[in-house]
Amino acid sequence: MASEKELTWRGVALGVALTFPFTAANMYLGLKVGLTIATSIPAAVISMALLGLFSGSNVRENNIVQTVCSAAGTMSSVIFILPSLLIIGWWQGFPFWTSFLICAAGGVLGVLFTVPLRRALVTKSDLPYPEGLAAAEVLKVGSDMRAENPEAREGLLAVVYGAVASSVLAIATAMRLAADGARGFFQVGPAAATGYSFSFSLALMGAGHLVGISVGLAMLAGILIAWAGAVPLITAMTPMQGDLASFVTGIWRNDVRFIGAGAMAVAAIWSLARTMGPIVSGLKATMRAHGGAAGVIDQTDRDMPFSLILTLGLASMAVITWLVWRFSSEAGLTGSALAIALFSIPVVLAGGFFVSAICGYMAGLIGSSNSPISGVGILAVVGTALGLAVLFGGASPNALVAIALFITAVLFAVACSSNNNLQDLKTGQLVSATPWRQQVALLAGVAASTVTVPVVLNLLAQAYGFAGAANLHTVTSQPLAAPQANLMAALAQGVIGGKLNWDMIEIGALVGAGIVLLDEILRMTKLLRIPP
Repeated sequence: MASEKELTWRGVALGVALTFPFTAANMYLGLKVGLTIATSIPAAVISMALLGLFSGSNVRENNIVQTVCSAAGTMSSVIFILPSLLIIGWWQGFPFWTSFLICAAGGVLGVLFTVPLRRALVTKSDLPYPEGLAAAEVLKVGSDMRAENPEAREGLLAVVYGAVASSVLAIATAMRLAADGARGFFQVGPAAATGYSFSFSLALMGAGHLVGISVGLAMLAGILIAWAGAVPLITAMTPMQGDLASFVTGIWRNDVRFIGAGAMAVAAIWSLARTMGPIVSGLKATMRAHGGAAGVIDQTDRDMPFSLILTLGLASMAVITWLVWRFSSEAGLTGSALAIALFSIPVVLAGGFFVSAICGYMAGLIGSSNSPISGVGILAVVGTALGLAVLFGGASPNALVAIALFITAVLFAVACSSNNNLQDLKTGQLVSATPWRQQVALLAGVAASTVTVPVVLNLLAQAYGFAGAANLHTVTSQPLAAPQANLMAALAQGVIGGKLNWDMIEIGALVGAGIVLLDEILRMTKLLRIPP
């Protein structure tokens, strides 16, 4: 196997080519329903079918393709925060170079942070890495396939058929030949009210198939808690103002979604509590390993050179510091811009490694698609906003809200990048790949996906717009929900303005604690687990 090609130009090129459509599809899905999916497995299937046309393709080269393409499932998650700058009215569009540099610098840091975490959470860990294991099995089964093999053709055709069917339905709904969903509001008893909303999207059906029944049931439980419990209860205690739809939607926007924020924050804190022990133990093992001679390290256990890691890390932090300084200056805080930029350095470094460790561990435990990025994001935006409010409280509140969201966007890019990287490295370990080559492939994937992000965000903003934003010149009148971006904007505004709905967050924290307790009971009984 040592003579097999691994990091090849054709493998990287195919991975980059696949990254573009997968990133765009994931961004649309995330903005519509707040959910993104890992792209490694479909990328592996397509890679085996296409590289099988060439001589000399092998399992490790296919692994490089899925490693590059996995960035589509990770960096696309920045849509959970970047649209919040449009929602608060600070941006009218997504500046290409600013958006690109946020994603690129944060994405590179995410890759670098997972280098020391690899031994801690992959090599010296018994975490299952469900998606990494599945991708490795797909690669192993198809390692000897060629284009004439019917199984390879069937895998590629399944992807093509699914894409065609979804495209046909999307065109039909855009032309008003078919409905894209159903929505309604109704009274419950004499005083209460609630509503419902359904989407007839094949993309959502595919996402449900990929994330599995436990995630689907968890989302259903959240919907029932919100729309069959909290909304009717609060509407029954609140005098109705305006029409029924506006009344119910307002209750959800101003009260109920903060219950969800509290529950997600508890999930993130619980995840941290569970991860710290294994992470600390693994990092100690990593430092001991790096203390030995490089020559005795096996090829399948060799990371990028430390000098390259240090150079890329310093360059990324320089870019991030400059971005925050420039953004603060343009926000009218010229006198405080340097101080805010310096404030962002420990926030990004310490917070970035913190979220990388949490998301990496949870991705290994329950899968990248189920990792609590949104919960970690809530902690990040609240913590960043509190820090800015304490240190720069005399500045313009609107400017501080925008800066808090901007810094959180960098942290999100770090979290998104690290969330799936360890999953890829686990796949590589199972197929005897070389870690440093995979890390180079991850950097290539980050570069490709970050080019895609601002372009697709601007197209989606022009075509659909986002709920809560001005949406002055959109093609359609049905904005994308962007649930996480709206929540992040509301949290930053609430913290900076001193008007955060803490009562609902506390209720959500109690709900989250109850769900954690239920999950622990299910864990002990070896029944269905609840994703964090």
